[in-house]
Amino acid sequence: MKTETVNQQQKQLERSSSIRTIIKQYYIYAVLLLIVFTFSMLKLDEVRFFEPGHFLSPDSVINILRIGVPILTLSGAFTLLMISGNIDLSVGSAMSLSAVIYSWLVLNGFSFLPAFLITLVVGIIMGFINGHLVMKLRITPVIATLITLSLFKGVALLIVPDGSSSIKSSATQKMPGWINDYGREDVLLGLPWAFWIAILVIVVMFIIQKRMVLGKYAAAIGGNRLAAELSGINAVGVGWQIYIIVGICAALAGIARGSYMSLGDPLSGDGMETSCIIAVLLGGTAFSGGEGSTLKTTIGALIIICVTTGLMTVIPAYWQMLVTGGVLLLAVVINTLVSTEIVKA
Repeated sequence: MKTETVNQQQKQLERSSSIRTIIKQYYIYAVLLLIVFTFSMLKLDEVRFFEPGHFLSPDSVINILRIGVPILTLSGAFTLLMISGNIDLSVGSAMSLSAVIYSWLVLNGFSFLPAFLITLVVGIIMGFINGHLVMKLRITPVIATLITLSLFKGVALLIVPDGSSSIKSSATQKMPGWINDYGREDVLLGLPWAFWIAILVIVVMFIIQKRMVLGKYAAAIGGNRLAAELSGINAVGVGWQIYIIVGICAALAGIARGSYMSLGDPLSGDGMETSCIIAVLLGGTAFSGGEGSTLKTTIGALIIICVTTGLMTVIPAYWQMLVTGGVLLLAVVINTLVSTEIVKA
């Protein structure tokens, strides 16, 4: 009798564990489908499904993906950084500075490739600075990247001419028409180069996390840095590399935003760090590091894109910040549940 009771309890535990595993693996996809369905129904009285003006119409989907290129570009690298137990609050300012520098170069006669490569070098430098402050000088990541947040934004504001809000066409200088090509021109399926570069970055980050030594070392350091170092892992070098990768992705995001807007706005990246954190947490990456998924963060980024663009057509701008805060709270709650024994397999 006692043996039968034990067997029944064991079966119940196995069944419960299986359910928890399913929740942990697939909840993010359910959230995305729910949000897409919700915004689709909001316009159901006005237009039919997939017709022009509907949330899921081809033109609307293409526009949503174009707008979402920056966070898609950043999501994978930001996940890798948080898996390693670090964070970068300067990523929005780094993106803004990159957009300003790229637009300034284009406005002053540089062709696409030189402007693109110079901006990428700036991204590497910004990542190197963050890596040096955090990994070499041992400054807490939050404090170090708050410093560089102000530093990068200050440099972006200094580049913009007095009396102007951004780097853009003026009476004396005209922005060349091709600046839009990278961020807007149809290359494949109605989407521009910037989108396909973002997809390439996501694939590369996925491979790094799942297949390469850097990704495995990042997880080991985030899980237990002391144990990782005792096993021979160069935690400083790994962290430095990841910060540089984030800097490169921030530069790519800035180029995409500058190309999309045809100008360099020193405030264009404001709030991007919050969006990245929400996407990462929604994807189930532990805030303390050690585990995470670049693929699920990408789904989290798509949720942020859908919420942001969907809200623009539904509620006033001053409500959007409140809703964004609510999404962040939801992300933290979900992340806490996924990361604890409540839903852990």
